[in-house]
Amino acid sequence: MTGTGLAESLRLPYSVLDALVQHARVEKLVEVRGATGTGTAAYRYALTDLGRDRALQFMEVSRYVGPAPVPLEQYTAYVRACMAARPYVDRERLARGFDQLIVNRGMFDQLGPAVNSGKSLFLYGAPGNGKTVLAEGIGRALGSEMYVPHAVDIDGQVITIFDPVSHTPLGGDVAGFSVIATAAHDRRWEKVKRPVVVVGGELTLEMLDLTFNPIAKFYEAPIQMKANGGVFVVDDFGRQRVPARDLLNRWIVPLESRVDFLTLHTGRKIEIPFNVLIVFATNLKPESLADEAFLRRIPYKILAKNPTMDEYCQIFELNCRKRELPFDPVMVEYLQRKYYLPRKLQMRACHPRDLVEQVVNICRYQNRQPVITRDLLDAACSSYFLEETDSQGAEA
Repeated sequence: MTGTGLAESLRLPYSVLDALVQHARVEKLVEVRGATGTGTAAYRYALTDLGRDRALQFMEVSRYVGPAPVPLEQYTAYVRACMAARPYVDRERLARGFDQLIVNRGMFDQLGPAVNSGKSLFLYGAPGNGKTVLAEGIGRALGSEMYVPHAVDIDGQVITIFDPVSHTPLGGDVAGFSVIATAAHDRRWEKVKRPVVVVGGELTLEMLDLTFNPIAKFYEAPIQMKANGGVFVVDDFGRQRVPARDLLNRWIVPLESRVDFLTLHTGRKIEIPFNVLIVFATNLKPESLADEAFLRRIPYKILAKNPTMDEYCQIFELNCRKRELPFDPVMVEYLQRKYYLPRKLQMRACHPRDLVEQVVNICRYQNRQPVITRDLLDAACSSYFLEETDSQGAEA
């Protein structure tokens, strides 16, 4: 590997590594096997037998390979600085995060103060009213970019944090990086969108603590640490494999003190700043999930109500535009008159999207241009809404 290749792998300028590499040459741990250009950064280095033995010794401690970890103290200082400079949202900024959603004005004005609190909130209500989508809109409203280290180091123990599933890299000044000089920012840190991490029924208590890999001998950060600086959405809360009360008890200290305590496999506890807006989204009644004492610790409890007729119509129009279909409000009135009123169906925010998608799928099957008609809506509704059944089974 060349010196520049080593610098690229470690995300460090070669000027930082050069003295270490030359010391390794003096100690006969590495040797030069050629060069691709001029200067020590262009040398091709290889391990000697002594170097391989030394590498095997270090691999007994940790087999982590990747960007150089940053000190834990540096990471915690950065998170605390972000907490002090946390962005606030006003009505205009919140609206930008929800520009592709139709949101009840009353609920919209409840969400703003909840986001600015930076603490936690319950989004509850009937299924299909967009609680998860609302939580993701909060993340978009917070906007702006932040930095996440690939890994942190604590006394030789490595904890990986950057996760391509949880973090969306923004790139930025990476293209102009020079391994010879310095980067516009420390490339051990990745520039990312403010994270919105969503978990559902798969959430367990073990996922909220450090995960130690006994073979690779390093840790993976828990999901709330990956969400630091952003939004952590616990979807379908109350339907996890562990009791809701146990999960809520896990959050008592972080929610109140803004500090989370994680445990290394050695038993040592480390303190991590807790800069996360937690959104508990559920279609169960909050009082059935937690007692009054805990609910007081969640200052905002917001009901995702069923849409009004006017809101339903707006949502239907929005979904028609997304599918490039002509919108006719008469079709919404037809649905209301033929299906919702006679069957006493509750309108849900997801219904327009689902019915429009059903119509499009029917048209594709029939090899025809998608369009919203009464006949196609009838066909969509017949397979979307449940038919009434008798004691002998479903009606023919």
